[in-house]
Amino acid sequence: MAIRYNAPTLARLEKIVEEAGYTLRYERGTFQSGYCILEARKVVVLNRFLQTEGRIHMLIDLIPSLNIDPLSIAAEHRRFLQEVIGKGEPVSGD
Repeated sequence: MAIRYNAPTLARLEKIVEEAGYTLRYERGTFQSGYCILEARKVVVLNRFLQTEGRIHMLIDLIPSLNIDPLSIAAEHRRFLQEVIGKGEPVSGD
């Protein structure tokens, strides 16, 4: 299944990050890769000047590095998380 680059997809990705315990912020700044992770505070900062497609690309690149426990997010988002991180195996609890 292909990921669509639209506002509902962005909202789903943002929800996954937030349910994993991270605060997601859009700020101005010089970001080498479009995002910054502050691990000690569990804050993800994305460049606010990115358009929807750019924000989606950044979150897709970022989410696998966050080591999100699939069981920490809502069941409705687990399948989408698996698609984003590239795992085809079902998560227990589905």
